[in-house]
Amino acid sequence: MTRPLMVFAAGFGTRMGALTRDRPKPLIAVAGRPLIDHALDHGRAAGAGPIAVNAHYLADRIAAHLAGAPDVALSREVPEILDTGGGLRAALPLLRPGPVFTLNADAVFAGPEPLPILDAAWDATRMDALLLLVPLARAVGHGGSGDFRADAQGRLRRAAAGGPGAPLVYSGAQILDPADLGAIPDRAFSLNRVWDKAAAAGRLHGVVYPGHWADVGTPAGIDAAEALLAAARDV
Repeated sequence: MTRPLMVFAAGFGTRMGALTRDRPKPLIAVAGRPLIDHALDHGRAAGAGPIAVNAHYLADRIAAHLAGAPDVALSREVPEILDTGGGLRAALPLLRPGPVFTLNADAVFAGPEPLPILDAAWDATRMDALLLLVPLARAVGHGGSGDFRADAQGRLRRAAAGGPGAPLVYSGAQILDPADLGAIPDRAFSLNRVWDKAAAAGRLHGVVYPGHWADVGTPAGIDAAEALLAAARDV
């Protein structure tokens, strides 16, 4: 089934230091191509559509880059940045109703296409959100501990809560039913609030990505992601 895709590209990229002084992080090149183009490639490979990209910091630069992409709509966030939940809700008029793919623009995947893995595992009767997760050993450039643990049925809980199961890192890719976004009164809010509600109801699920993944959040992350992609090409 073809699904709409939201690509999150509005952040300030402060951990990149001088690299984001005059350009947004999604336009930083990894392996010769802007990060956002890697994300759009994943969406197109999965047949996703329509595709929306949000922008706030240096939004005109994002808009100019996307001007040659007729299959992508831009959702400008003004005057303030809306975070992931508010950003997705603001972009919903650009997307079709129903569950959507979302991708962070600063994630690099080396292995199978990520979105079809989510699509194959999605079950709307059991899930409000399905997150693509990576074991810590295959999460390159991730400086923290894991984000979630999964039970035998794939239901997720926060890793900080402890319990069985190895900690898993959220890859920045998911399928999410946006139906609950309208009930949140704040204009700017994180999708963590939606996940926590889904988890409390046993409807937050995860599936493990079988390849490697890089978090391109710092200058060192660029080198790590390029090495990861080069190794994947050599296999």
